[in-house]
Amino acid sequence: MKKIAALTMARNDDFYLRKWVEYYGGQLGKENLYIYLDGLDQVVGPYCEGTHAQAVEKIGTQLVAAEKGRLRFLSEKAAGLLADGYDLVIGVDADEFVVVDPKLGKTLPEYLSSLDIKYSVSALGIDFGQKIGEEPDITEDRPFLQQRHYARVGTRYTKPSVVAAPVVWGSGFHRIKGHNFHIAKDLYLFHFGYFDLKRIEDRCNDQDRLAQGWGKHVLKRAKTIRLVTERKARDFDRWTKFARVAQSVCRPPYAWNKPGMLEMVLIVRIPERFRDLV
Repeated sequence: MKKIAALTMARNDDFYLRKWVEYYGGQLGKENLYIYLDGLDQVVGPYCEGTHAQAVEKIGTQLVAAEKGRLRFLSEKAAGLLADGYDLVIGVDADEFVVVDPKLGKTLPEYLSSLDIKYSVSALGIDFGQKIGEEPDITEDRPFLQQRHYARVGTRYTKPSVVAAPVVWGSGFHRIKGHNFHIAKDLYLFHFGYFDLKRIEDRCNDQDRLAQGWGKHVLKRAKTIRLVTERKARDFDRWTKFARVAQSVCRPPYAWNKPGMLEMVLIVRIPERFRDLV
């Protein structure tokens, strides 16, 4: 079995980070989690016990510059972990979860250990929304996937999150500079950052995020909620298979090493087999 680490950076994000530690700790072992809190004013939560969690100097004050600095920092940390003996490093935000399709009957380490990865592998991006009128506000006492059932299959969250060699991630982990990407079969990146309208509204009023220029960015992401509410959901297995092929073939003209899908909007309903994963 390959030795695998997961790393992330967060700020004022206990809600997601708690779930992140629970999920990746269960999959990889808490001793293989590396968490960097953006700012010395941050406090390491008790749920991080057993992980490598620490507060670091705040990286930038404006969104674009801070994001570039954040990914440069995390790329260097990932390279250090690989040099220290890890075979693979998973780099994701605190609201992102790399999952293996339960139909395989494999854990995340078992699945990733079976792959021949030269530089990186991507999981197909699944961006969860909230179906207004059907799904109530999210609660912390139940798995996310028992409360949210609809998502957009798109290119934004199909990221080269798993790396096997020192690389430089672009902003948001969206690409690796100088390298192509490969989307693994039966591997998904579940993004929960904008899956609850009330939480989006709270983020819009967060003074720390507003000061960094996150306001318009957060409001824009509320679009996923509108799409899953208004559009008919399609079959998950059929359309994720299509999306893998489409995203592997189509590339945006401005970035050959990012996936494309001709601006298609695909809304799917998540199968019940996933309901207890996250």
